[in-house]
Amino acid sequence: MSESPMPYSSATMRAEKRAVAGNSVFAAIAITILKIVVGLSTGSLGILSEAAHSGLDLVAAIITFFSVQVSDKPADADHQYGHGKVENFSAFIETGLLLLTCVWIISEAIKRLFFRHVEIEPSIWAFAVMLFSIAVDVWRSRALGRIAAKYDSQALEADALHFSTDVWSSSVVILGLLLVIAGRQLHIPWMSDADPLAALVVAGIVVHVSWRLARKTIDALLDAAPAGVRSKIIDAVNRVEGVIEVDRVRIRRAGNRYFADVVVGLARTVTFQHSGRVAELVADSVHNVLPDADVTVNSVPLDRTENIFDQIRAVATRHNLNVHDVSVQDLDGRLLVEQHLEMDERLSLKDAHNRVTALEAEMREEVPTISSILTHIESEPATIEAGDEIVRDAVLERRLKAIAAEFPEVLDMHEIQIKRVRGRLYVSCHCTLSDELPLSRVHDIQTELEIRFKQDAPELFRVLIHPEPMTDNRR
Repeated sequence: MSESPMPYSSATMRAEKRAVAGNSVFAAIAITILKIVVGLSTGSLGILSEAAHSGLDLVAAIITFFSVQVSDKPADADHQYGHGKVENFSAFIETGLLLLTCVWIISEAIKRLFFRHVEIEPSIWAFAVMLFSIAVDVWRSRALGRIAAKYDSQALEADALHFSTDVWSSSVVILGLLLVIAGRQLHIPWMSDADPLAALVVAGIVVHVSWRLARKTIDALLDAAPAGVRSKIIDAVNRVEGVIEVDRVRIRRAGNRYFADVVVGLARTVTFQHSGRVAELVADSVHNVLPDADVTVNSVPLDRTENIFDQIRAVATRHNLNVHDVSVQDLDGRLLVEQHLEMDERLSLKDAHNRVTALEAEMREEVPTISSILTHIESEPATIEAGDEIVRDAVLERRLKAIAAEFPEVLDMHEIQIKRVRGRLYVSCHCTLSDELPLSRVHDIQTELEIRFKQDAPELFRVLIHPEPMTDNRR
């Protein structure tokens, strides 16, 4: 897998990629012309094979030049994943052109070895052109490789790979010409066949390069996932809190961009807001593996490891309803459920009751062990209430504090606030309790305090008690 490109501006990326691809085209034109002229004048199959190789490299360079321009276009309505696949397709075409070169080189080499002898006339120009070709190939392969690595461009990488192997193939041709000259000087007949043998070596190099490039381009065109990346993503996503399982991971590449499609299983009782937060964490974990990937995260609800309380809440959540204070009693093997359900205060009693009846039936169907359900319907506020005033009543506050002092678990009572809303008295306060007190006992104390407060002061319409741990209250 290639490293993800650093965050450069799109304009800079396009300019650098086009510049290096354009320089490659001009260099390919010059080298191809020189090799053809020298190859024809010397009769060297090695040089002619190199000329054919360079000619196809010229075609590939032109294709690359245009492909990098198209691939950098942003996504549009018809190409939602962008145009990056053009680079992959360009590299695939280059592979086919390279293989065609090999077929011609191998065919001509076999003819010269076994059926038709061609006299080679090495000249100083042959060596000069091949040395010049090596120098140019070294320069442009490094330039292309640098930009390809910088922007993770497969088309430029293909060109860089071609020209780096051209250095070796040109060196083999020079060696073949030297062996031909040495054979004439030493009167060794078999050395006259060094040129077609060198051409076969060139073909072998081209086949090797083509095979490597073909595997990469075909994988990209067939959306093959990079080796080992999928398992790394699964491991990273599984470590995200809230993810029960990774249902699916799909990865595809278009040009220098990866796209990851991840489906995770979450508890079906989680809220939409919480599932969105988990999706963000999942996307972050994928970016730790593929930093520049375009990540899409979908979640599916799961009911694993749920108890009866989770199942009841899941049914309510499915209808976008809020159920709380759920109590389940086992009476001689019969499960009785009591619950509080919030519904829009603008509903009529008949509409609210009909909805609750349907909800209870669905809960019993979901949990067949439930014998009966009793629902306390509460109004869910839909309007903001206007408070008239803050009431200061020192006598009432002392009475409430005296009641709280009767509970040994209540260490302190403070921030008592009395309000009048729509002509009714509301009271709220903070109570300090022990840090280790179980939440179930905390809830019982709150309920008992509310009952006692209203018994002592019947004018109170609503009581809200906020529990605080002792350590928090000491700050």
